[in-house]
Amino acid sequence: MLVETDSHSGFCFGVRNAVEIAEDALIKGEQVFSLGPIVHNDREVERLSSLGLVTIDHEGFRKLKNCKVLIRAHGEPPETYQMARQNNIEIIEATCPIVRKLQSRIRQIWDSVKEGKGQVVIFGKPGHAEVVGLLGQINNEGSLLTKPVEADKLDITVPVYLFSQTTMSVKDYMELAEAIKERMEGAGIDPDKNLIVHKTICGQVSNREPHLMVFARKHDIVVFVSGKESSNGKMLYSVCRSVNPETYFISSPDEVDPSWFTGKESVGVCGATSTPKWLIEKTAEAIKKIKI
Repeated sequence: MLVETDSHSGFCFGVRNAVEIAEDALIKGEQVFSLGPIVHNDREVERLSSLGLVTIDHEGFRKLKNCKVLIRAHGEPPETYQMARQNNIEIIEATCPIVRKLQSRIRQIWDSVKEGKGQVVIFGKPGHAEVVGLLGQINNEGSLLTKPVEADKLDITVPVYLFSQTTMSVKDYMELAEAIKERMEGAGIDPDKNLIVHKTICGQVSNREPHLMVFARKHDIVVFVSGKESSNGKMLYSVCRSVNPETYFISSPDEVDPSWFTGKESVGVCGATSTPKWLIEKTAEAIKKIKI
């Protein structure tokens, strides 16, 4: 049985950068807290925990003083930094540069349109750390939409400045933009003047969609490795499954079921932008040992 690992799967730049920053601090023997799991992958969090990284939530953060706290790739709202200053907390900045740029763009647009000149609309997952950070840039005064059909909720009489969480599906984002455009046209509103769509989905994420479709098609079975809480993982898994129904979602090699491979000649192993390469390779090795 042929087992192929996808060479493009594994950490995106933002996650890899955050992990390396954490590792550098830990190697120096520093006590480092991570505000939220550094990555939505339990196995990688466990590995870094074994090196000394302590994961805390926001309630725990509010109780800390005189220490170092890492801001993960997803970013944080302004009030997090304000609290850090008040409590003499040194911030180790690991926000993804793409997310940081998006935060700045949203804040600049909001400052220019908040006096009734327009509205900021974000396409993303409710409660997702990145979305919390984005909404925080605009005092939580933007609108959050989670799927294209929610375009009906918008007041289209006010110009729309549309942004997306960086890890959302490009297809769904374009469908949302088209739905808003159609509503405006139906109401006699010129979308060319009143709908400004910002391309804010990460290129590393968007490029993986078509690549994984090709990868999933060429195998009899696909094993997709990702943390269960990973938004990107859920999205890319659905991309694989859309072209190959025999795609299985696992978070650990322990979850591999030997019965999946009966009569199969080709297996593809891939993962999310939050899945460490070592875990994908470990899964592939476990599959190779299966006797069918």
